[in-house]
Amino acid sequence: MRTITVNDQMQQGYSYELSAPMGKEFGEGFEPELTPKEMLALGVFGGKYMTDGRDEFPQDWFEGAKLSPGGRDPSLNFFKVDASQKLSVWRQKGWIFEDDPRGWFQWYCRYYLGRRIEGEDRRQIGRWRAMRRHIGQIRNNCEQGDIFCRPKQRQALLHWAYDSRKY
Repeated sequence: MRTITVNDQMQQGYSYELSAPMGKEFGEGFEPELTPKEMLALGVFGGKYMTDGRDEFPQDWFEGAKLSPGGRDPSLNFFKVDASQKLSVWRQKGWIFEDDPRGWFQWYCRYYLGRRIEGEDRRQIGRWRAMRRHIGQIRNNCEQGDIFCRPKQRQALLHWAYDSRKY
């Protein structure tokens, strides 16, 4: 087992163990369509995500990543729209787990690396599944192949590792 220690703007001295091989042994039914590296290269979260936490993750994840260290820039998103709620909203709704103060994508990156936290993994995978409803809305309201129909929903799906370019 390998231990990762985090020291960034939101966590100092936080450590976790990798107990699964990177990108493998996901929970039942959890089949993300995009890796963290692919998400960062496509453009998610206005480029603001993980700009200060790069040491925690493989450096190749950041090759070609669309990042904005100075602040969120929705023009960096694949669909050029803002499809994010503020972190304060996520906190108010109780969606933030203390080990992952940046939310779902941080959880996914750590899960992809091989960290497992049984109860939290189950909760986050359930939240990921709930996003599928947006795929149905896109399929019901957009012409096949029109990837710019419903750009905000499509961008939100990208944030959750669904490849919304294919619906």
